[in-house]
Order: sequence, then structure tokens, then C-alpha cells
Amino acid sequence: MIEIKNLCKNYGDRPAIRNLNFSVKKGEVVGFLGPNGAGKSTTMKIITGYMAPSSGEVRVAGFDVFESPLEVKRRIGYLPETPPVYSDMYVLDYLRFVANLKGVPRERVESAAAGAIEKTGLGDVRKRMIGNLSKGYRQRVGLAQALVSDPEILILDEPTVGLDPKQMAEIRQLIRQLKGQHTIVLSTHILPEVQASCEKVIIINAGQIVAEDSLSGLSKRMSGGGHSVTVKVLRNQDAVAKSLASVGGVLKVRNTGNFIELECDGSETTIEKVAAHVVQSGAGLIELQVQSLALEDIFIKLTSKELTH
Repeated sequence: MIEIKNLCKNYGDRPAIRNLNFSVKKGEVVGFLGPNGAGKSTTMKIITGYMAPSSGEVRVAGFDVFESPLEVKRRIGYLPETPPVYSDMYVLDYLRFVANLKGVPRERVESAAAGAIEKTGLGDVRKRMIGNLSKGYRQRVGLAQALVSDPEILILDEPTVGLDPKQMAEIRQLIRQLKGQHTIVLSTHILPEVQASCEKVIIINAGQIVAEDSLSGLSKRMSGGGHSVTVKVLRNQDAVAKSLASVGGVLKVRNTGNFIELECDGSETTIEKVAAHVVQSGAGLIELQVQSLALEDIFIKLTSKELTH
């Protein structure tokens, strides 16, 4: 659906993005993740045709972004970091206006505007002036304008920036509801958004891609494929901790006094063996928790590395 090849963008002598190569399949929800200044917004602007690259190729649904810009824009709904709304227009009138701009057939404009309002929960404010709305509602209006033409692809650049926790949760819920209906690229540096919404993650740092995988795949790769397992028992904790060291696949055992912490290989069979061993020991298994490396840890590791120039 989206193909990026050797994409570069320079601002004068400063490279903003360097040799980006990635693809997004139809129906995928992809998190484009990176710290501030990593090149996320620049990449989104190039994909949507709002900015020309210095070099490289971008294709959307088989169309080159700069050879067939109108064909690409018909297939994309774009919410930039600052929503492109007119504060002196009413919500419904603005969405009708955007639908006409995007070439929605005249007979479908009303239904398209009504559909976008319903999807984004703007029914109660559809007749209010945009400038009088809260920031959370203005963000919803920005999302509605991206949806009004029912595009195949949604590009959302920092959709919750500047919102309070309640507003952020509402926008994330809206994005989750859109899964399966559109191919979505969500550009952000806010990790819970990615964990809540995305199937695949692309992490960019200093203009270069440093990782591309599923959340579980990244976790396994960064942790060497292993797991951390925490065990809590009712009795005989010292004896259980010592005996667990002999279980195949257990690499390290640490008895904290409250829990037994294990480092294991990535095999689910090992976790099964650990559980069976504790049960058979008669120690009274209260809790067994398997933890993969958290996205926050992965993000910090990858974006703290110095990149070669």
C-alpha cells in the first residue's frame, strides 16, 4: 500500500532523513515512532505530497507521490500535527467544505460529512463554531476532515499532542475503532499510543530507521529472545529457588525474599516446566508472571545509540 525506497531529505546542509526504506501493507496499523526531531513529521509530509524529498521514491497504492499527486491524495486522509481547521467555520459546514475540496461526489457530501461526524463523536457540536471548541474537540474535527472522503489510508501525525489525559484517551479510542477500516500510519513519540493501537512499529532516530518489527518481535530481539519470569510461592521459597536452577531453559535464578526472579530462554516450554516444577514441589504457586522487554526500554535503548553518519 505504501512503499518507501532510499528516501532522503536535507534542510540545507542538515540531513533530516537518510535512506529510509520501509513498506506498509493494506490494512496494517503501523506506529512510526521516534523522539522529537527524529524526522517523523518530515517523512509524513513527503508521503502525503506536502513536501518534496531530496531523493528517493515514495509510492502509494502503486502511484508515485510526485508523478501522480492527485491520485495519491484521493487515497490519503492526513491529520498533521496542527489540525488544518478554520476557527470561524461551523463544524458541519467545514466538513462539507473539505468533502467538496477532496472531490467527494456532490450527492454524497452530506452523507460523508455525517459519517465523519458520527465516527469522531462530534454530533453534539456539529452546529458550533470550531474556534469555540476545546482543543480535544478541535483535534476530533481534524480527524473528521481526514476521514470525510473515506480514504484507504490515514496518516496521523502526533494526533494527541497537547491534549489532557482524558482527551488523549478519547482520541486513542477513536483510532482503535478505525482499525480494520483503513490502513493507518500513526506518527508519535508517545509510547502508550503505539501499544494501544499498532500491530507493527518502525522506530526512527536522527533520520534513520533503527528498528522495524512487531511489538513482540522487537521485545524478543532486544532481550536476546529471552523472558523474565517472576514466581511467588506460599512456602519453602528458598528450597524452590535452589531447585529451579536445575530446570532446563532457566538461565539465572534470584531469590528476592518476596519473589523468585528467573531469566529464561524464549521457549514457552521452559515456562511450562517452571510452573510444573513449582506445583510438583508442593510450595503452593500463588503467582507466575512472564514479562517481555517493555516498549519504553526498547525505545530508550534504540534511540540512545549513536548513529553513524
